[in-house]
Amino acid sequence: MIESGGSVSTIQVLLVDDHPVVRDGYRRLLENTPDIRVVAEAGDGAHACSLYDVHHPDVVVLDISMPGMGGLEVLRRLKARDASAHVLIFSMHDSETMIQRALEAGATGYLTKNGGIGQMVAAVRAVANGKPYIDQDMVMEVAAHQATGAGDDPLRVLSPREFQLFRLFAEGQTAGEIAGSLSLSPKTVGVHYTSIMKKLRLQNAAQLVRLAIRCNVIQA
Repeated sequence: MIESGGSVSTIQVLLVDDHPVVRDGYRRLLENTPDIRVVAEAGDGAHACSLYDVHHPDVVVLDISMPGMGGLEVLRRLKARDASAHVLIFSMHDSETMIQRALEAGATGYLTKNGGIGQMVAAVRAVANGKPYIDQDMVMEVAAHQATGAGDDPLRVLSPREFQLFRLFAEGQTAGEIAGSLSLSPKTVGVHYTSIMKKLRLQNAAQLVRLAIRCNVIQA
């Protein structure tokens, strides 16, 4: 809830990133403004979900790439708990695939870590008021890709769960590791893997990784 302190409304933020140095830098940035306060920080998805229940922040600033439960899964869980949750994805990924997946999962805004300092503050303020915020350069790039046909997404055939596992497999996680972090059985993970490979017409793990790099789901 946005608190009033005199004439200034305070936006409460939950900052989620697995790198402490990154969190520290952006906490300092956000708290350098009179209307924003970071009420909690989390370095993993499970902790983020539990902190959300405690603090009910106005905005969750959430990274996508985290070990175990990734940002998109955290986003889906937060929206399942609270449909009104305002989540700003803040990620190094600037691909059309990731942007669309995040928005489809319920993100209110999407900002890359290449954006300027002022963009973070502006994005948090917009998202706190329920207004969509996407870096204008990203909007133009996505529009250009779609206009030229370059924006065709081969991963669109994957369900949200399959896309989540596709990313984790591409990052090199084993079926056992994925099963443990997502509370799934190894058999279920195996079934998803088979479905992913069939839908994408892939023959082996190396092809899966190359596709993930080509679609900017992971970095080379």
